[in-house]
Amino acid sequence: MELSLQRPGHWLYVRHVGADSITVVDRELRQSFLLCREQAMEHWPVRAAAALQPEHWDAVLALQPEIVLLGTGVQQQFPPPATLAALLRRGIGCEVMHNAACARTYTVLSDEGRRVVAAFILPG
Repeated sequence: MELSLQRPGHWLYVRHVGADSITVVDRELRQSFLLCREQAMEHWPVRAAAALQPEHWDAVLALQPEIVLLGTGVQQQFPPPATLAALLRRGIGCEVMHNAACARTYTVLSDEGRRVVAAFILPG
């Protein structure tokens, strides 16, 4: 049997998710970041879902998503309701999940060509 490597496409993808890091293509990131098909925005200043404030969405909104995936670390943790409402008022859906699920969902939606932004929270 012949095996060959198939990359998801010509866009940024998550290769590995660990407890304190996420590898995007071949770059290991250890601090919270935003990811869309065209770019990764490093050093997103959020360290915990509970600390997420509406103004933290400004960088996300600049990427013009139709849906936001919020990866909250190794476990799913919901941010304050007012924080999610800031996105919903703009008509942007937000799904909250742990980082591994966020990476898988991001891959599926990106492969479909959707305007998705994954916001990964890392403790670093």
